[in-house]
Amino acid sequence: MSSAESLLDLLGARHGIVCAVGAGGKKTVLQYLAARHPGRVALTATVVTTHFPESLGFDVVVAPDAELPARVASLDVACSVAYACPIDKPGRHGGASPEVIARIHREQGFAATYVKADGARMRWIKAPDADEPVLVPGCSRIIAVVSARAIGEPLGERVAHRLEQLQAVTGLAPGETIQPLHVARLLASPAGLRKGAGLCPVATVINMVDDPARESLAREAARIALELDPAIGQVVLTCLQREDQPVVAVVRATIGA
Repeated sequence: MSSAESLLDLLGARHGIVCAVGAGGKKTVLQYLAARHPGRVALTATVVTTHFPESLGFDVVVAPDAELPARVASLDVACSVAYACPIDKPGRHGGASPEVIARIHREQGFAATYVKADGARMRWIKAPDADEPVLVPGCSRIIAVVSARAIGEPLGERVAHRLEQLQAVTGLAPGETIQPLHVARLLASPAGLRKGAGLCPVATVINMVDDPARESLAREAARIALELDPAIGQVVLTCLQREDQPVVAVVRATIGA
């Protein structure tokens, strides 16, 4: 099994509609999975997103929401597709509606559709607002992402998005140093990165584990999260800069704990 196949399977992201939430690498995780999936897949968003990288080699459709199903249907069925709606923001696309994404996935028979389902303004950590995340009906997997780079940083707008929501979920005060415990609370809380999941399984990722110090902190956050909610099952630590070996570690719940 290759590294890409390992990550696809560890995250349960090989089939269905996969929505990514959180901060610190949602788009990177989705693009990594989409680029390496062996089948025909789609990449899209329900919220504002950056332009799709040409390096993916996907057919790209940018059209009004109502036109997207027909435009995607007109493409070569051998090609994977990235699609979104136009907006008046340089370098940005608008999100497609959840209902249209579900329809396109069903009608086109994609092996998987990868969806950016909330925004974080390039920050490393966030908690959802009242109207977030924007999940797709029939979503089969949620990938919850937070960056290890947030740990050890003071809570502020430089590293975090939705400060009030983060304070409510984690117990942090403004300017207080973000600790593994706070990240664990965010990962385990139904008001945090599990918000809106219901019965949909959630794959938990701590990304940007770029060095041994961050790995140690990420492992501690994962361990505490699993103590807070053993049903999480496992936390995958990743460093997607290492394209040949993106999985740093998998921290699993202790059986019988």
